Amino acid sequence: MNNLLNVYKNCDLCRRNCHINRYQEKGVCGASNELCLARAALHFWEEPCISGEEGSGAIFFSNCSLKCIFCQNHNISTEGYGKEVTIERFSDICLELQKQKANNINLVTPTHYVPSIVKGIELARKKGLNIPIVYNTSSYENIKTIKSLDGIVDVYLPDLKYYDNSLGVKYSHVENYFEIATENIKAMYSQVGKPVFDNRGMMIKGVIVRILVMPGHIDDAKKILKYLYEEYDNNIYISIMNQYTPLFKFKKYDNLNRKLTEEEYDEVVNYACDLGIEKAFIQEGNTQSDSFIPDFNIEGV
Repeated sequence: MNNLLNVYKNCDLCRRNCHINRYQEKGVCGASNELCLARAALHFWEEPCISGEEGSGAIFFSNCSLKCIFCQNHNISTEGYGKEVTIERFSDICLELQKQKANNINLVTPTHYVPSIVKGIELARKKGLNIPIVYNTSSYENIKTIKSLDGIVDVYLPDLKYYDNSLGVKYSHVENYFEIATENIKAMYSQVGKPVFDNRGMMIKGVIVRILVMPGHIDDAKKILKYLYEEYDNNIYISIMNQYTPLFKFKKYDNLNRKLTEEEYDEVVNYACDLGIEKAFIQEGNTQSDSFIPDFNIEGV
């Protein structure tokens, strides 16, 4: 396992491939070799089969390898707000969330800490952790990072943000997002397979791909839906999200200064139905609000 931690000395966990020594400096993600957490608490706003009534044990990691310009968690993803913890402490946090009746341990934006997470989860399991592990990611990993999670992660919750790679360049400053993300999602599916639920309706194995429908880009969302249906049929779940919330004023991209309209979202949902997609989650009600953004105050850390 110490060999896994050596990745930090020449880091290539994500596809930015900084190859810097994180024991000495920080790469694009902004992270050192130490785990940094912003919140660890029950979370009730994930998909129903993830949160359930008891809540998902969401651990929000500080920093991010993608850094989308519209990120609603900007203060932790870009500014790096959080508290450093040891791997031992991380394992105990997992157990504390299990004691609070969490349905799962939900690792939110974990890519840049995977070696420490693997070690921490294995340690927590030795101490009695027995609930599913959810990996909640932007999908911009190197494929070997996903492969290192085989046997660790039970449920994958990846984003598929862009079909058109030019949008990845504009909004996340990355090349070839679609090809990289879809390669990773294939690896995730090969590990966990078709969805499996317990007797309460909680997902314990499977993949849920999230699509955040962006204002002005509903055609891109449709292309993502078409790709996923043709690739996986109804063997995965798709979460079609309308919750984009403009938190900043953009001079170059006026479409990002507004919320998604009801008509835009309905058009995407209707397209999914027309394709034949049956296993999907949609959002209803007022989800386009910063009230849905967690309060990152080091709770539970």
